[in-house]
Amino acid sequence: MRSDAELQTGTNQRPDLPVALVIGGGGIGMSTARRLGQSHRLVLASLSADRIPAREAALREDGIDAVVTRCDITDPGSVAELGRLVASQGPLRTIAHVAALSPSMGDWRTLLRVNLVGARLIERMSLEQAVPGTAAVFVSSSAGHLAEPPAPEITAVLDDPLVPDFVERLEKLVPERTPLQAYRLTKNALLRMCRRRAAAWGQKGARIVSMSPGPIATPMGALEFEGPHREVKLTMLRQSPLGREGTMTETADAIEFLASDRASYITGTDLLVDGGILATTRFS
Repeated sequence: MRSDAELQTGTNQRPDLPVALVIGGGGIGMSTARRLGQSHRLVLASLSADRIPAREAALREDGIDAVVTRCDITDPGSVAELGRLVASQGPLRTIAHVAALSPSMGDWRTLLRVNLVGARLIERMSLEQAVPGTAAVFVSSSAGHLAEPPAPEITAVLDDPLVPDFVERLEKLVPERTPLQAYRLTKNALLRMCRRRAAAWGQKGARIVSMSPGPIATPMGALEFEGPHREVKLTMLRQSPLGREGTMTETADAIEFLASDRASYITGTDLLVDGGILATTRFS
C-alpha cells in the first residue's frame, strides 16, 4: 500500500500512457487532440501563442494529460525545440500532423512554407524519435487527388522542399502562383512524401500514412465558403454522394484508426475521407 506522500491528487498526469504529438490547434487539431488524449499523454503544438493557455486548460478539463506549446513549423530551430520537448516526455508513439492553411488564409509563398516545408520538417524530426510501433499520420486533402498531377519537373522540386532555394526553383516552373494552386501542389506533394518516406520509417519499425479529407465542417473550412473559392467548394459538395460536409469527429475517427495497432500493416499510403467525391468525379 502506498503512503499518503506517494499518492497523486488533483492531476491528470498519466506516466503509464504513450506519447502523442499533435501539430495544429485548429478545429481538426483540437478534435484529434481530444481523441488521442483518451489513450495518450499529449503534446499539442500550435503557432498561435495567445490561444495556448485556453487550449491547454480545455484539454486538461477533459481529463487529458496535456502540454500545449508554441511551434513555428516553418522554422527548423523551433521544430528542433519541439523535438526536445517531446523527447523529454517519453517514447513517441503517435504523430498527427494537422497544421495547414487553406487558400483563403495566406499567399502563394506562405502556403508553400506552411503546408509543405513545415510538414517535411515535422516528418524529419519525428522520424528521429520514432521507435518500433510509432505511427505518423499527415493530414493532406482530397484536393491532392482531384487536381491534375504536376509535371515531372515540378514534382521533382516539390519532392525536396528543404533545399534553401525551394520556393524560387518552384516559381521558375509554375506560372500560376495563386494560393489555390499552392494548396493543390502542396497537398499532392504531401501524399507523395508519405509514400516516399515509408521505407525510411519502416527501417525503424514505424509507419507513415496520409489521410485526405474532403470538405469538412470547420471554422477554417467555413472561410472558404465566404471567399473567392466558394464555387470550388460548392462544386465539390454537389458531387458528394452523401450531400454534406464531413465532421471533425469523422476525421478524428480516421486519424485514430490509422495511428492504432488495428492499422499495423498500413503504411506508405493514403486514406481518402471525402464522402465519395473523388469516386463520383472519376466515374460519373
